Amino acid sequence: MAQRRNWRAAQARFLNRLHARLAARAKPAAGFVSQPEPRTIGYFARGRQMLAGNLMFAGHLVQAEGRTIWQIPAPDAAFAEQVQGFGWLDDLAAVGDAQARKLAQDWLWAWIDRYGDGRGPGWTPELTGRRVIRWVQHALFLLRGRSPEQSTAFYRALAAQTQFLARRGASAAPGLPRFEAMTGLLYAGLSIDGMEGHIEPARQALGRECAAQIDDQGGIPTRNPEELLEVFTLLTWAQMALEEGHRQPTEPHLTAIRRIAPTLRSLRHADGGLARFHGGGRGLDGRLDQALAASGVKRKKAEGLALGFARLSAGRTSVIIDAATPPKGVASANAHASTLAFELTSGRRPLIVSCGSGGGFGEDWRRAGRATLSHSTLCLQGRSSASLAPSRPVGMADRELLEDAPTHVPHQISGLAQGTRFEGGHDGYVADHGLTHARSLELSLDGRQIKGEDYLVALDAAAKKRFDRAMDKIKLAGIAYEIRFHLHPDVDVTLDMGGLAVSMALRSGEIWVFRMDGPVEMTLQPSVYLEKGRLRPRATTQVVLTGRAMQYATRVRWTLAKAQETAIAIRDLAREEADLTV
Repeated sequence: MAQRRNWRAAQARFLNRLHARLAARAKPAAGFVSQPEPRTIGYFARGRQMLAGNLMFAGHLVQAEGRTIWQIPAPDAAFAEQVQGFGWLDDLAAVGDAQARKLAQDWLWAWIDRYGDGRGPGWTPELTGRRVIRWVQHALFLLRGRSPEQSTAFYRALAAQTQFLARRGASAAPGLPRFEAMTGLLYAGLSIDGMEGHIEPARQALGRECAAQIDDQGGIPTRNPEELLEVFTLLTWAQMALEEGHRQPTEPHLTAIRRIAPTLRSLRHADGGLARFHGGGRGLDGRLDQALAASGVKRKKAEGLALGFARLSAGRTSVIIDAATPPKGVASANAHASTLAFELTSGRRPLIVSCGSGGGFGEDWRRAGRATLSHSTLCLQGRSSASLAPSRPVGMADRELLEDAPTHVPHQISGLAQGTRFEGGHDGYVADHGLTHARSLELSLDGRQIKGEDYLVALDAAAKKRFDRAMDKIKLAGIAYEIRFHLHPDVDVTLDMGGLAVSMALRSGEIWVFRMDGPVEMTLQPSVYLEKGRLRPRATTQVVLTGRAMQYATRVRWTLAKAQETAIAIRDLAREEADLTV
């Protein structure tokens, strides 16, 4: 099987090189017949970093030192992929001044000189589609002040990439890569003189991919919220480009947009950012709102899960819970062992978070971000609830053992007189320890308090036998477990009342108080926040409840409430401590 995959990958690389060389012989395009407005939003801070010579791609920080980006040896394939996709054009366009334009022009024409003949690592369908979209959208920014000879070289390279997409676009991997390839081909067909013949094939291909990849609930196989946003953004761009060209998208294309929009609304926290699971980040600021507005779809998500996530919201508080099995097969490449993990945001301030995707900081951090220990949930014996490569995230357990992924994740969301409750469980720890992890989260009607319960339960006779065998191996010392609550770096945290409560102060002035009840010890430990656009991971803190399962059923209860709701309870607890002292 592995040999067959390697052979297919080698064959794809050969065909890409062959068709890239053939496409490079295409005659130059005459110019643009129409040009879509720039719709991509970049990072202003990253644009300024590039102008200062600090280049951060795929977790590698390199100094330009007067060199173009193409003269810098790529540390790895991920670095080369990011620079070849020209996503950095969005960042330089976000700066938008003369210095940023000159740097973008220098790098683009250097690419034409170096790779425009069909050579180099950037000639894959998805990277070419991504690159063509950026070239078309930022053409006015790029062509200003260029000579006729340079403009001719630009159009020749654009025509070559369009011909390459026409020949190889359909060979892109299903999902986001193929959406990028087909959207790039559609953009080129609608915008470039002489490329009109590619419009209809690209339009039909987008429709077929929508029918194949977008399910009835508006989800995709990877369960990555940010990737779903990228797909949705491409589909809305393609829709607008078609309508501006007096053409209509296919019905599957429009149906996909109608399905995805309410799903993304369910995955959006109160601060506008997306839930950060399965390789996804918060999303570029403004992109989600822009894409939702462009779609024209106002419908909210119906009852049930969205992309496998449950949402509780009340007042100014949002809670998003991973309530499904991790992605499988090809879609599992960036899957997280995050079943039953949750994130909580109060107003515009994230409070409880996941560590996030470490892909932007290198392979070690990517693996670390996927582990159960990097999410706000329970982990058993330092294990992940799904099979992952060993990793050593800073401030976490030194070693991560392996375990099979959950296969069964029952859940229920119910409305109560005092709020909304989520109940769920997973069997990821049953095979080795016989224990099912169950979690209950209840959000009050005003959004000012969340009550949580975590259970470890041996549900049947077979599970109890596994538990007994696991206990025998450790001489009845108890099976260690930890319940982790990772905090956003902007949260100031203090351990109060002799380790019985934790105060969490947000920059908005809100104070949330965490308390627990059960056979556990509560500590504050280091953690990290892996955030795209940063030069390095951010240090932060996690609240960790540590205990040992000694019986067939173990329960830990905890609450997280705004200070006003906890003041009376804390006062009563203080009185009880005083009475005991006396």
